[in-house]
Amino acid sequence: MQQLPEYSKSQLALRNGQDKPQIWVAYLGFIYDVTESRLWRDGKHYEHWAGQDLTDELRHAPHTEKVFEKFEKIGKLI
Repeated sequence: MQQLPEYSKSQLALRNGQDKPQIWVAYLGFIYDVTESRLWRDGKHYEHWAGQDLTDELRHAPHTEKVFEKFEKIGKLI
């Protein structure tokens, strides 16, 4: 199995759909590419912003962590 690249919080923050075209979010130490999701247009999904670790925020979401299964896991948050 190929090892995932590691990214810092500042590198993740740049993938917010504004500073760079990629739209990434982190959850439980992994980074997911949500660029193609219509729900993350412009780097915003309801009150959540891309380029951040959403681990603490998910407990308030109307869905479970299974939502991340449909996105590519592209890295690890260090």
